[in-house]
Amino acid sequence: MNHSDESPRLGHQQWRGFFVTLKAVNLRHMSVYVMLSLGSALAGSIVAVLLVTLVQPGHALVLGGRIFDMPGSTDAHATVFAAVTMVFALLRWQAARLGASLSSRYGMELRRTVHARLMDAPLTSLADATSAEIANVLTYNVEIITQGFNALLQLLVAGVTAIVSLGFAFWLSPTLMLATPLLALFALAASRISSREQSRVSRQYVADMTRLFWMSEDFPRRLRHVRSFGREDAEKAAYNTISARLGQGYRRQLELIASGRLTFELLAAVGIAAIFMLACRLQGVNQATLIAVCVLLGRLLPYLLLTRQSFQQLRSAGPAFELWQQYVKLDASHTPPMTPQTACVSDSLHIKRVRLAPPLAAIDIRDLQLMPGKMMLIFGDSGIGKSSLIDVLGGMAVPDVFIARMEGRPMGFDEYRKLVGRGAYVSQGVRPWHRSVRECLLWANASATESTMLEALADVGLDKRLAESFDGLDTTLDSSSSRFSGGELQRLLLAQVILRQPFLALLDEATSALDAGSERSVLLAIKRRLPQSIMIVVSHRRSVAEIADHCLFLGDPGAMDQALMQKAHQGSA
Repeated sequence: MNHSDESPRLGHQQWRGFFVTLKAVNLRHMSVYVMLSLGSALAGSIVAVLLVTLVQPGHALVLGGRIFDMPGSTDAHATVFAAVTMVFALLRWQAARLGASLSSRYGMELRRTVHARLMDAPLTSLADATSAEIANVLTYNVEIITQGFNALLQLLVAGVTAIVSLGFAFWLSPTLMLATPLLALFALAASRISSREQSRVSRQYVADMTRLFWMSEDFPRRLRHVRSFGREDAEKAAYNTISARLGQGYRRQLELIASGRLTFELLAAVGIAAIFMLACRLQGVNQATLIAVCVLLGRLLPYLLLTRQSFQQLRSAGPAFELWQQYVKLDASHTPPMTPQTACVSDSLHIKRVRLAPPLAAIDIRDLQLMPGKMMLIFGDSGIGKSSLIDVLGGMAVPDVFIARMEGRPMGFDEYRKLVGRGAYVSQGVRPWHRSVRECLLWANASATESTMLEALADVGLDKRLAESFDGLDTTLDSSSSRFSGGELQRLLLAQVILRQPFLALLDEATSALDAGSERSVLLAIKRRLPQSIMIVVSHRRSVAEIADHCLFLGDPGAMDQALMQKAHQGSA
């Protein structure tokens, strides 16, 4: 396989889009970074020139056709050399710190941008997206792009350093420019400097990345849940918090690397100064010139390795950036966020006709009656479009045809969306992503008291489970000692619905992990606790029809028994 031919690269459009994202980086800080890189390159090259005067006290040098004579004793020369070297090291250290800050801010803005666009995207635009791909876009994919941005910064430093160092080397002694670069070993030693803090920061970074992936898992289903509870802003805030922590971790990792390099270079400055003071007395002039050139060339060898690595990272960032752009370009011009509209509990909503728009399933429903305090069961074969219908009834997808009346007056879909804006959507595929039971319940209702939370947990049958835990409401959801089963997690989400007190509760196979008896008990408890809510339940179990007030069957009714058909007919009448 020819990797050079198949290596992913940034195309013209991708490069244009990539440079557009650089607006997230402060241009003034970027200019300072360039100046610091140039200053460190100049300081490093001046150090090499000072080496010659250090081992030739009292002798003027001819550099570039001009006489260079530095007055003072050898000790004074050594002091100047050490001072300039420290300035060089400090400039380079500060440039590395600023580069870390730029990379951190760049990655944070990439995450915020794509997450905000996903939160605002219409569900139809995510129809072909997989949860794994979306989770990757929100986590590791942005990391790869950030590494590509950091690679560009490294290439900038390498280019500036190479131009300045080679210019000084040719100017100093072209004949000795190819001398063996012994001091290149210092760069290898510096790359191995580590610390306990760096290990701790790396572990925390991995933990935060795992947490971010967990928050991003199964995004399309979770998005319905979030929107139905009206918690988009809370999710954006939580995501921004974890993104900021990841940015800080990434910045700290790069800062620690820069600090290790600073330690090495400061020690090298003192050591080289001492070596040249001895070399002046014992070895003579020629070796000083040789070592000066070696310093210039030796400084370039690590940059050669970094340049190769940076180009590899830049190539890897190509497909990652293309995927990021694909989601950032999602159409965000969906209907505005749902604002709940107050409705009288006795209001009966008659949907005369609703037909789903492509690419949703071809479903055309007529004469659907929705009443507060009543439960409607939607059942049918798998893949027939029950979840698509739930999306429309929840106001999260726009239908092709929608004709409804309320209290004898017509109602458009925009008004309907406002009416059902205070909703609660729970699907069998959604799992709580919160740390504890308390955090999960407060997410649904921030003003809920401990007694109301415990009462809701009792209604869904989780009170005994928490009574066995020493932490009570603070029991964690993801620890090995208190891991919840699939059925218990579904019960917890249903407790959210009770605390939410929605106008419309959509339970899309939200009790699939419960046995038939538990399912019946929990649904009856929810119906009792939500006397002012419309309940729409999707289930494959016929036993749910026994407690439903109305039934809607999608598919061939010939497959249903006579009693269930009669129930469905009564519900649609």
